[in-house]
Amino acid sequence: MPAARESLLDAAYTALARRSWSTVRMVDVAAAAGVSRQTLYNEFGSKEGLARALVRREADGYLVGVDRALGAYADARERLTATAEWTTSAARENALVRAMLTGCWSERLPSPTLSAVPSSSAVPAQRRADGPLPSPGDFVAVVRDRA
Repeated sequence: MPAARESLLDAAYTALARRSWSTVRMVDVAAAAGVSRQTLYNEFGSKEGLARALVRREADGYLVGVDRALGAYADARERLTATAEWTTSAARENALVRAMLTGCWSERLPSPTLSAVPSSSAVPAQRRADGPLPSPGDFVAVVRDRA
C-alpha cells in the first residue's frame, strides 16, 4: 500500500503546514488522503508512528537533495557550496528539516524521540521509521561522509 502511505504522509505534511501537530487529527489526515482512518492506523500504528514516518521521509528527502547537490559538480568547492546552498534552502522551506538540522523542535512540530521505539509493524517502511531517527550530529556526519 505504498500509494496510500505516501498520500497519508503528504496529507500529514499539508496539515502540519496549516496548524500545529498537537491539533492535527488522524481522522482529518485520513480524509485528506482519501483513505479510512483504519488504513491510517494499519499503516502507522499511532500518531507517533505517523510523526516518525513523516520525519524519516523528510530526512530522506533532504539527503536525496544532498546527493543531488554533490553529484552536480566535479570540483570539491562547488560540490560543498551546492550542498550548503541546498541545506540552507531546505531548512528555510521545510520546518521539519530545519528542526532536524538544528535540534530545535517547536511546539508546532511533532517531536518524536530520536531513539528507536519497539516496532511490531508488518510494514517495512514503518519498521525503518521506528528505528533511530537522525540527530543534528548524524546529519552532519552523513553529509560529511557523502561529500
